Amino acid sequence: MPNNKNFSPELLTSIWQNLSTAVILLDQQFTLIYANNSASELLGLGPKRILNQPFDTLFNYHSIDLKRIAQYSLMDGVDCHQHRADVVFVDSRHAKLAISSRRVKLQNEYYILFECRQTDDEIRHDQASNQMHQYQAARNLIRGLAHEIKNPLGGIRGAAQLLQYEVDQQERDECAELIIEQADRLRELVDRLLGPNQLPQKSYGNIHQTLESVIKLSTLDNCANISLEKDYDPSIPDVFIDQGKIQQVVLNIVRNAQQALVDGGVIKIKTRINHQQRRPGKAPKKALLIQISDDGPGIDPSIKETLFYPMITNKEGGSGLGLSIAQTLIDQHNGYIECDSWPGHTEFNIYLPFVD
Repeated sequence: MPNNKNFSPELLTSIWQNLSTAVILLDQQFTLIYANNSASELLGLGPKRILNQPFDTLFNYHSIDLKRIAQYSLMDGVDCHQHRADVVFVDSRHAKLAISSRRVKLQNEYYILFECRQTDDEIRHDQASNQMHQYQAARNLIRGLAHEIKNPLGGIRGAAQLLQYEVDQQERDECAELIIEQADRLRELVDRLLGPNQLPQKSYGNIHQTLESVIKLSTLDNCANISLEKDYDPSIPDVFIDQGKIQQVVLNIVRNAQQALVDGGVIKIKTRINHQQRRPGKAPKKALLIQISDDGPGIDPSIKETLFYPMITNKEGGSGLGLSIAQTLIDQHNGYIECDSWPGHTEFNIYLPFVD
């Protein structure tokens, strides 16, 4: 690394000007006072036409949330991010931008530093990838449904055929019971696919009591070579949740981890307060983080992108509905659940806001 004495003002200026990311500096009135070469190229305007210009005049249209940036970045000093801002430049080009803003202090004055990156190609790639994943998930769903429905339908058809010719009342009753049993099986499948149909019954409670119940239930059918470790934050206040539904979610994830650890391993349950929970279109909010991790083989890459879709599973005899239902239950709490996995590590992060 070069010594500090080698960083002349000319070198620093050259570095800023040659960044591939567009960098813009605005004053508190959102007037542009600096832009590097990438910003000039992005805007389609020469440096002389953009300096000292109000930010809004650089576009024919834009959906950049300047009010939010003024409130959070400029007033509170909190970084703001907008991942898909629509803009129409003055030369009528349309683009989608990823925007990051940060407050900086220069000579006792506050300014807003913008970093802008055009994301049209990335979005098109993501859309194509998502369409392919959705197509594959739909095919898997249809195959799973066909498998689940085929056996009950075969039993119903066979019983109905016997019922046509059977004269003995006892045999007729048995056929009727078989039809009812298989019809109930199909109804149960449909109910599971639709997910929970009851609203959560929320109350304030200690999340660690809920997690302790999960650990007790998991220990009952736990193999001796799997250890359950906990790392709780005792400062977490009571949360307003449906204890039973959150227990169901965590228990499902822990049991999945137990089934994955065929050769033994460690499952960790951790709680923390997350002060920067971000959801699309929503301001940062304080949230409870429940993290369940294991040191197993990791999730099969072929199902990683569609993990929370119904009927997606690589377990023998699995229904593929557990994580889909878990996501529905967490969504009912205005939270969200995410998963990250690689060989030797899998973690599920559940975020539950303290304030609805």
